[in-house]
Amino acid sequence: MILVRKKLKATDYNLEERVVAIKRVTKVVEGGRRFSSSAVVVVGNGQGVVGYGLGKAKELTDAIAKGVEEAKRNLIKIPILRDTIPHGSVGKYGGGHVLIEPAASGTGVIAGGAVRIVLESVGVKNILSKSQGSSNPHNVVKATFKALLQLRDPVTIAKQRGISLDKVFNG
Repeated sequence: MILVRKKLKATDYNLEERVVAIKRVTKVVEGGRRFSSSAVVVVGNGQGVVGYGLGKAKELTDAIAKGVEEAKRNLIKIPILRDTIPHGSVGKYGGGHVLIEPAASGTGVIAGGAVRIVLESVGVKNILSKSQGSSNPHNVVKATFKALLQLRDPVTIAKQRGISLDKVFNG
């Protein structure tokens, strides 16, 4: 099931940008080597709004700036319930697989690398996660976003099922 999310405007939020990965790439040409940079960037407000972007340019600062601009164009809203996510989810992109599960209060963010940066940017305080397969930061970030996009808040579930909110929590 593919969920369509409405686009959010970056100007409406106070976004903090974080660089996930920086890569220097080389193209060998007849006259020697040409260097350029690639940067994966995540922006978020710590209250459920997050986005990611990939920037490529000759200079590193330009690559980061392009990544930030793309991340601001790709903002999504994530449901947060009591400092964690409403339910577990799995995201897959390329060779990267990311599993995220809600955690009890006081657990903290149990995640590593790129997954941790994304989850902290979202504003989740308690969560369990496992990243398997590819450790390529770009694939891991996209897999994490796919897992986050599958999350639904209890109010939406109650409306779709035509039941009260109490029945969603208590069965």
